[in-house]
Amino acid sequence: MKQRFATIAFIIFCVNLGVEVNMTILEILFAIMWIYILTVLTRSKLDFWKFCWGSVGFFILMMLWLQPIAVNPLTKAVASISGIIGSLTDMYSSYFQYGMLFITNHGSSISLYIDYECSGIIEIMAFTSLLWFFNVYNFFEKLVINIFGFIWIFIANVLRIFVICALIYFFGNSIFYFAHTIFGRLIFYTFSIILYFFVFTKSHIIRQKVGNFNYGHN
Repeated sequence: MKQRFATIAFIIFCVNLGVEVNMTILEILFAIMWIYILTVLTRSKLDFWKFCWGSVGFFILMMLWLQPIAVNPLTKAVASISGIIGSLTDMYSSYFQYGMLFITNHGSSISLYIDYECSGIIEIMAFTSLLWFFNVYNFFEKLVINIFGFIWIFIANVLRIFVICALIYFFGNSIFYFAHTIFGRLIFYTFSIILYFFVFTKSHIIRQKVGNFNYGHN
């Protein structure tokens, strides 16, 4: 019986190992294909398709390789900064080691877990991938804007979580769905729209060139 369980366990281990190896190979093949097509689009001067292919591919690669490493520290950072605000306002407390916020209101309590979606990792990587293939800024400008954008999205996310906790503190647990799903997201995406407008829309208009006339300097 023990030998049978050992054999089954070994087979499961080999299958999982094979799946992981195959996934790694597929990821590497995708990265190679992404780079090759990117060079083709660059030589062909197809700027629009280069932007689309480059930003989408870069986002996928970051989600595959960088996200598993960055999501846990980012989650703890969001919970920690949110907890500081909660301590200053005396509305809730933070257990940032576990990525949790604890709210006590009117004799009841609720725990909020800062998970993968609440960390802001998707929004940060989406902004980064779009920025580095946006053919308006030079390398140094992109680096500075990327850092600024990261801080902006991080602060917007912390503000969103604080508002959610404040609404629950004042109005009770029954308002959780509205606070989290509607009002909190409305605040976060309002800040995101402002960021995208100044980084992408306004800068593109200012640096746009029509014939021999342009609104700014590249």
